[in-house]
Amino acid sequence: MQPDDGFRELDRQECLHLMARVPVGRVVHTRQALPAVLPVNFSLDDGGAVLLRTAAASELVRAVDGVVVAFETDEVDAAGWSGWSVVVTGRATVVTDPAEHGRLCRVGPRSWAPSPEEVFVRIEPELVTGRELVGGRTVYGTRVPL
Repeated sequence: MQPDDGFRELDRQECLHLMARVPVGRVVHTRQALPAVLPVNFSLDDGGAVLLRTAAASELVRAVDGVVVAFETDEVDAAGWSGWSVVVTGRATVVTDPAEHGRLCRVGPRSWAPSPEEVFVRIEPELVTGRELVGGRTVYGTRVPL
């Protein structure tokens, strides 16, 4: 980002605050050596960890357990030419501790597609980055919709 290019870099706390406002994001992982993106609902846990709840036998669990993934979420106002995007990068792990699983059943995300056996995936935030576009304004002027 260049100064006055219309984007504002967000700090970690701003990123986490914005993430807490939206229910859906995208997990970016590798499938057969190619990038794969999967939309999921989520919630945030202590320290900004991203929590997902999914079927224990899902392809997602097999693909992400123990590997570094990216998680992206955003909010866009197309009419106002503004919005923000946040990316969390970190290691994803399946929660195996029974006490922690019980706690997350009470406070974690609810699955939008429930299955008989569900697990929680935690993405520890090693890197949190974000940016905001404010109303299409830049040093070059304000963009006016056509």
